[in-house]
Amino acid sequence: MSDLSEDELLEAIRRVLSGAGPEVVVGPGDDAAVLAPASGELVITTDVMVEGVHFDPALTSARDLGYKALIVNLSDIAAMAASPRSAVCALTIGGRPDVGWTIELLGGMREACDEHALWLVGGDLSRGGVTSIAVTVTGEVAPGHAVLRSGAKPGDRLVVTGSLGGSAAGLRASGRRGSWSEDERDAIRRHVRPSARVGEGAVLARHGATAMMDVSDGLALDLSRLASASGVGARLELAAVPLHPAATFAEALGGGEDYELLAALPVGEVDAARAELADAFGTPLADVGEITDAGIESVAEDGTVRPLEPAGWDHFAG
Repeated sequence: MSDLSEDELLEAIRRVLSGAGPEVVVGPGDDAAVLAPASGELVITTDVMVEGVHFDPALTSARDLGYKALIVNLSDIAAMAASPRSAVCALTIGGRPDVGWTIELLGGMREACDEHALWLVGGDLSRGGVTSIAVTVTGEVAPGHAVLRSGAKPGDRLVVTGSLGGSAAGLRASGRRGSWSEDERDAIRRHVRPSARVGEGAVLARHGATAMMDVSDGLALDLSRLASASGVGARLELAAVPLHPAATFAEALGGGEDYELLAALPVGEVDAARAELADAFGTPLADVGEITDAGIESVAEDGTVRPLEPAGWDHFAG
């Protein structure tokens, strides 16, 4: 714990965040940041992580939490096929500020920023009942080239990057005492340190993605959202869903927080996109189904077709 004043803590934070790109005219320390205008269209997203809802401080280090707070926003930027530019953070600290914890949190944010050429240019600091981390990220995309959820067409193939269910499996494993298998350790890493598929989103856009979104609330629920936004249906081939080795099938369909990309691609582009993603990033791309005219269905390995229940994470359920 510490008796540092707000100004002293802010100065310590500014030292962690020192440095900025050429587009940052005024960074942290003034009433507001000043950025040079982008040449493309501005993409902006925001996300909040709340103690007791999104994270348990007993199970997550401050550094991992800061890193994840940036990545969940960068994943939305990736889903629009945009390039990250800047971020601001409104941090509410539950109880008296712990300077060491706060600096570690910002260190994790700085780490995520460094990985994605992103600049944390300001924010706000307050005390409150529980800790919450509200981050806003801006990105840039060429005019008219943002990939929306709403463009999928019947006949498109459904593809997903990486594997699914790992985050939910990691959360499950982290709450269990005892030793973990290597697969469970990888799942825990995916839960506390997910990846933002920024480069992969750009590749899918170049291969003609007609619709795209990140899988943040579970494949089944997010697929239903993509289909609804596009006014189409979808058929999911269950045997093709890329399951993380530590995950159950239910976790792959509805666990959430995987932050992989779900996209609709023209059928003739799937193989080329898969090859480019493997070559550039080592990221697998699974063909998991197709866009149809109406209805959300699943197809079992034996060919049985059933309606797909849009189960997944809902903040206001229960």
